[in-house]
This record gives sequence, C-alpha cells and structure tokens, in this order.
Amino acid sequence: MEITGTLNSELARYLDLDTREIQLTASNMANIDTPGYRAVGMDFEAEMKQAMQSIEAGTALHNPHVKQVDGLIVRPDGNDVSMDRESLHLAAAQLRFKVGVALLKNQFSDIMSAIHADAK
Repeated sequence: MEITGTLNSELARYLDLDTREIQLTASNMANIDTPGYRAVGMDFEAEMKQAMQSIEAGTALHNPHVKQVDGLIVRPDGNDVSMDRESLHLAAAQLRFKVGVALLKNQFSDIMSAIHADAK
C-alpha cells in the first residue's frame, strides 16, 4: 500500500529544483569578482513542467538544464554577474522553498491525521 502519492513526488522535485537554483545563484554571487565569469541559471518553470510530465509518465527525471544567462551587462573584466539580479533570484527561490516545505508539511500532516483517526 502506497501512503504517498504523485503530489509528494512533485513536491520533492519542486524542492530539488529550487535548491539547484539556489546553488546556481550562490555560485554566481561567489564569482562576482572573477574575471571572465559569466552568470549561469535555469528556467525553473520549464524544468518543473518537464519534471511533472516525467513523474506522470513514470519516466526517469533528468538533471536540470543549466545555461549561461543572456542579455546581462558585461563589465570590462568580462564578468556579467549583477548582485542585484542574483539577490532577487535568491529571494524568489527562498520564497518558493518555504512554500514547498509548507505544502509538504501539510501533506504529511494529513497522512498523520489519517493514521491517528482510528486511535480516537
């Protein structure tokens, strides 16, 4: 008997992808003074859609597609990291993570309530 459903798998992948985006943002921030460094990122929404399709189809999940961010202003040293942009991405990722954790807690709370329903 399976206690968790597809939603738990989707929430887990959501948190995994969000954590990956936080890692990419942290890497960009750490390299703000590295000459020639170019900011990298991923399209969170597109990756989440692809992950949901994989989960529904029962196929293996893939690693997120990380790419160089286009359209940023390049400084004379060849670096294009903007601390303002990265801070904004980090704040959005943190909010997404909090939402994901809250949803996951709610899922497990419902499961625990169902388990303890017979004890009452």
